[in-house]
Amino acid sequence: MSCPFGFDAKPYAKEAELRKAIKDVLITEKGNACPLANRLAWHASGTFCSKTKTGGSDGATMRFKPEATDGANAGLNIMRDIVAPIKEKFPDLSLADIWTYAGKMSVEETGGPKIQFSFGRGDQPDGKKCPPNGRLPDASQGAKHLREVFYRMGFDDRGIVALSGGHNLGVCHTDRSGYEGPWTSNPTVFDNEYYINLLNKEWVERKWEGPLQYQDKETGKLMMLPTDIALIKDEKFKPIVEEYAKDKESFFKDFAKYFSQLLHLGCEEAMKAKK
Repeated sequence: MSCPFGFDAKPYAKEAELRKAIKDVLITEKGNACPLANRLAWHASGTFCSKTKTGGSDGATMRFKPEATDGANAGLNIMRDIVAPIKEKFPDLSLADIWTYAGKMSVEETGGPKIQFSFGRGDQPDGKKCPPNGRLPDASQGAKHLREVFYRMGFDDRGIVALSGGHNLGVCHTDRSGYEGPWTSNPTVFDNEYYINLLNKEWVERKWEGPLQYQDKETGKLMMLPTDIALIKDEKFKPIVEEYAKDKESFFKDFAKYFSQLLHLGCEEAMKAKK
């Protein structure tokens, strides 16, 4: 299996069984947990700092404080509990691999592109290597903040806009992020509607008791966060939004590249050691 970092990791012999087991817990009669699986994988990986080589997906450190109690991770204990039985069925796999593999599947099982993936992450025994709180994107901020967070991880402007496309999936909940509502008309389908909506709908501030967010003027049923609106206000971000709105395949190609990179942040040495 080829890794985004340029080295080969051994394939997992029971990957087909793993995929079925994860799908069985993600998509049930009760609902589709793919959006939450995507958020868990994103937040477990998005703490990486390219300068200090700390944070990232290796270690599954979100099990411990202070990462577990970071406000940005509110509600992710639900997803960690959902996939916990997978570890019991596949004890040879790390939780870090299971969380990120579920994130890969969250895209693929909702209609998105295939995400390149390598196994080999480990699990930390305690919280000593937890990254400091505050490394994840703050939805209340703008373009400057987005660049600070994503550049720290090693991404460029195109990566920022592509990875923001994760908002094609899911719904915000006031008891988790403080925000409320979906970005798209079908929150369990991965496509490019997020970008189409950003450009083609008129977004107005929502009048409510919660934090600043935007709603579409026509129906009031869809929402955008300040960081989303920043993508169409910034002169360098907006052309990329326009490209993805017009060309779903271009978005899929870029998202597959950048999301795979995200899932492997901070795990290069661990994977090399397990070759």
